[in-house]
Amino acid sequence: MAFNKAMRLAATATGLILFFLTLKIFQSVPSVPSGKSDKLEEMTRDPNLDLTHEPDGPLMRADDYAADNPNSPRINATLLSLVRNSEIDGILQSMRDLEKTWNHKFNYPWTFINDEPFDEDFKRLTRAESKAEIRYEIIPREHWEVPSWIDDGIFQESSKILEEHGVQYSNKVSYHQMCRWNSGLFYKHPALANIKYYWRVEPKVHFFCDVDYDVFRYMQDNNKTYGFTINLYDSPESIPTLWPETLRFLADHPEYIHENNAMDWLTDTKRRPDHSLKAHGYSTCHFWSNFEIADMDFWRSQVYEDYFNHLDRAGGFYYERWGDAPVHSIALGLFEDKSKIHWFRDIGYQHIPYFNCPNSPKCRGCVTGRFTDGEAFLYKEDCRPNWFKYVGMG
Repeated sequence: MAFNKAMRLAATATGLILFFLTLKIFQSVPSVPSGKSDKLEEMTRDPNLDLTHEPDGPLMRADDYAADNPNSPRINATLLSLVRNSEIDGILQSMRDLEKTWNHKFNYPWTFINDEPFDEDFKRLTRAESKAEIRYEIIPREHWEVPSWIDDGIFQESSKILEEHGVQYSNKVSYHQMCRWNSGLFYKHPALANIKYYWRVEPKVHFFCDVDYDVFRYMQDNNKTYGFTINLYDSPESIPTLWPETLRFLADHPEYIHENNAMDWLTDTKRRPDHSLKAHGYSTCHFWSNFEIADMDFWRSQVYEDYFNHLDRAGGFYYERWGDAPVHSIALGLFEDKSKIHWFRDIGYQHIPYFNCPNSPKCRGCVTGRFTDGEAFLYKEDCRPNWFKYVGMG
């Protein structure tokens, strides 16, 4: 097939220039010790088996957080969910868990976003689950449409190739639209223009542990940019040119690389060398972004805007299956101080088939230390050992 030949030629060209790009970039990346004492050279047992405490630093307790209190200590933040009317049962499950374990104490608003209007049943049922304000928003058409520079013929051909390599959802336009929107457009929604922090919540997830402090105030008061619970390897077949495109971007903008970056985590070749090879130098480690608590000012920065626009024009959100998880993770690993990225080890969480299960009397229904209840081969998808090795458990 002519398209296959073109892909092989492109891959060959990528291989020829990759060495020179990598050499140029790595020469410009300084090495700065993080100063952390909680690094874990080898993860011989799951740290979640150890007794889990609340994070260090200032913590704001649930005083005066009533939903109708206009002078509450709540800061500029929201619980955020991209969800469809048909997913009502799944989002109600997620709401019930999070309201029970955390938000009934703090009453942060929920923001639901859809690419079509929410129906009255969705609104009625979700309003019944929370005393907090609930907002219902529609994605602007220009944020959801397939960009004009995407060639439909190439998209159809590349989808077939991705399918042949076992890449899920490669033929679903809506999935590509979602990945692109979550990567670089959600924070541009007019309804979020004045919001700083968000907690992303997806349908059909579980929260297991009582959290008795304001997580948004924790982020603000402790100068954190991003919080995660689960850290995984991605499918390299879905992102073969994401790292080469990143290197091209960095070759033009070496000044954007933070001196206390997480490059080692992004480029480790020891634990999954096959992934690094197929992804042309990227370990494929990423924060599983169905859970993320983050400061939207990072995504709004000029550095991230330039990076996203470069990737967007490259076409990989459609010609491959670049997801928001690796895109967000690469950007954070390169452009942010890694000490500002926090593992919320005390928040019990599940998105099938993976868990974050702390050892805490505040947790119920989650087996301590469990990473997955799926097949045994799924354990190799855990990339926390690399994060703990190169960055730490803070």
